[in-house]
Amino acid sequence: MTAPVRAGADLATRALVEELTAVLGGAARHEARFIVDEVLGAGPGATRPDTVPAAAAAAARTMAARRAAGEPLQYIFGHWPFRDLDLRVDARVLIPRPETEQVVEVALGEARRLAAAAAGAGPGDGAGPGLVAVDAGTGSGAIALALASALGAGVLRQVWATDRSAGALEVAAANVQVCSPMVAGGLPDIELVRGSWLAPLPERLRGHVDLVVSNPPYVTEEEWAGLDREVRTEPRQALVAGPGRTGVPGLADVEAVLEEALLWVGRPGAVVIELAPHQADAAQDRARQLGYDEVRVEPDLAGRPRALVARRSGSE
Repeated sequence: MTAPVRAGADLATRALVEELTAVLGGAARHEARFIVDEVLGAGPGATRPDTVPAAAAAAARTMAARRAAGEPLQYIFGHWPFRDLDLRVDARVLIPRPETEQVVEVALGEARRLAAAAAGAGPGDGAGPGLVAVDAGTGSGAIALALASALGAGVLRQVWATDRSAGALEVAAANVQVCSPMVAGGLPDIELVRGSWLAPLPERLRGHVDLVVSNPPYVTEEEWAGLDREVRTEPRQALVAGPGRTGVPGLADVEAVLEEALLWVGRPGAVVIELAPHQADAAQDRARQLGYDEVRVEPDLAGRPRALVARRSGSE
């Protein structure tokens, strides 16, 4: 048992980790270390000091109490890494996950393929060279910012990020502001617009979007009820979707993005959508029915089907 510490005294780092582990449960020692690192401002790989100032220890105890009550660490910290970005997150948006990082990798491959095919030609609307990408249902802005930071203005002319939630767009705007100075050469133009999927895009972009990327809701009502308590603190509307056209659970929003994208994506162009593994076959079938020319699903890091890729070829 950790000996009591008098108020206002610095605390040995190891003792604080033990104290927080007891609050969180013995299996959560790694989370206790995350909390201590957070209050100390120690990034990944940094060496922890031997002692924690009293004020920082008090903050750590408050964080541990919130975590023990079921709040995700990401919301407690107010930020979380996504690829090479440090994104602001709170209960208005989904927590960025490794599965979505892999979807971004697939999308980056599609963007580079399209840029190479363009061979320096503009998208055809007279606005100049570079691709136009859309992050449909942006949430924290994770996908839009990951594309923008990885590709830069040399490849992307403009990124549009849409969301129905005003709160989510506020978080995304904060992330654009924070991330812009951190990207060498600056970010391409990022436009945040409120609305469902691709509906809020300006009419001039119809037929001139090169790439649509989306992480739409794909959890079923039944799955939602069985999720861990901390996952159910995330916005329900960003997780849960109804059945698809043929009754496939949770596929409605994946299908909606596929259908709407046909009105906006030019030729050549591509759509990349995150989905649940059990939806892969039905999503591919729907993409083919809609007339996409090339359709496949790429795996996540665990080898599970995760990223639907639907391409439009360069000619009718």
